[in-house]
Amino acid sequence: MKRINGTVFFILISLSVGSQSRIVSGPMLGPVELRDAKVWIEVSSEVKTAALQYNKKGDTKTRMIAYRGPLGNEFNPIFFTIGGLDMNTGYQYKIFIDGKPTSSTGEFMTKDLWQWRKPAPDFNFLTGSCAYFNQPEFDRPGKPYGGDSTIFETMAKEKAAFMVWLGDEWYTREVDIASEWGLWYRASHDRALPVLRNFWKSMPQYAMWDDHDYGPNDIGKYYILKETSRDIWKKFWCNPSYGENGQGTYTMLSWGDADIFLTDDRWWRSADNMKDSINGKPNPDKRMLGAQQMEWLKNSLLFSTATFKIIAIGSQALNPLSPFEKWGNFPAEYYEFLDFLKENKISGVVFLTGDRHHSEIIKVDRPGTYSLFDITVSPLTSGTHTFAGAELNNPYRVLGIDEKQNYARLAFSGSPKERKLLVEFFGIKGEKLGQWSVFEKDLKSP
Repeated sequence: MKRINGTVFFILISLSVGSQSRIVSGPMLGPVELRDAKVWIEVSSEVKTAALQYNKKGDTKTRMIAYRGPLGNEFNPIFFTIGGLDMNTGYQYKIFIDGKPTSSTGEFMTKDLWQWRKPAPDFNFLTGSCAYFNQPEFDRPGKPYGGDSTIFETMAKEKAAFMVWLGDEWYTREVDIASEWGLWYRASHDRALPVLRNFWKSMPQYAMWDDHDYGPNDIGKYYILKETSRDIWKKFWCNPSYGENGQGTYTMLSWGDADIFLTDDRWWRSADNMKDSINGKPNPDKRMLGAQQMEWLKNSLLFSTATFKIIAIGSQALNPLSPFEKWGNFPAEYYEFLDFLKENKISGVVFLTGDRHHSEIIKVDRPGTYSLFDITVSPLTSGTHTFAGAELNNPYRVLGIDEKQNYARLAFSGSPKERKLLVEFFGIKGEKLGQWSVFEKDLKSP
């Protein structure tokens, strides 16, 4: 083997390190489909060019994709779309900055085309909500609100198909929420934290927002910087889509025999303090998802042939005894949707929610049809909640985990007509905290 001249070796390392220092955060793996994939990074303001080199694993032939958009701003989140890929194939990639290779690398596997060819594949994904990262100079005095962030190092080691973030991916502070720059800063700062680096590229990342990554605590459609917030969201997450007609952030993804609907509970949300009822009837003006999104969700459910239809919402959906934010506090819209599910015999619906700083499974029975379940997963790193009051011995709770940071793994398995959804909850080091399951047959409309 030829020896490398020491000076040459030093120059090569220096070039790589110099290029690497201009990557603020990432790479983060976005959606991976049958024939394309997305990779996200943020680069510093002095970067002139950025590119992604990729190749099939085990193949030395490489291809390069150059980023063609604007650079040179204070915040520069960008993504690459890699198209023309082979199905069910492994790929690897490397980021180039100003023509020089960096140490930012990753790999991914494209989806397999199973439809009409073989049974639905077994798979699993991770999920969780509420990720608060301490920043003492801007945090409120007293005990730090953020917990042990090494939970993301544990999650990075999971062999999961993808991650679904259920809201509050970052927490805006008082210094952030009144300025456009502050909103940009918060997203950029938290995305760049070293403890997250391995997780970002370990699996595809999908996300929906809730109040803290949208703006101030508990705010809705009246937030004055909502347009800026949506613009930032679109640049920091590679979701398949972002609402419709320039409104909202809702989207969906399909994997195996599960359709996952990522809703937006903020863009159209009425003030929580608006009266639920007027003259003894649900207030039709108090909405959480809004008319446009409800139309999309209903039509999407009617179109879906998936065994499992997972409806993800930032606020809890079903818990009747929650004293905090829940869909039931918007009764006109809530009961309209439950009636729609029953009247149209929509099978396979399960709710997936975050926000509450505890995890639990809530079951609500419905006369004449199958029971609905709400899987709540929270928190990843934020402060934890303790069951108390009416919720202490909640009769609707099937499983409960409080006072613990946690994430969940949802696994789909089984032969056709006998599919099973297994939900497992894990702590900071991957210790198992509980599990629950439901079968396809238990979610069938009569």
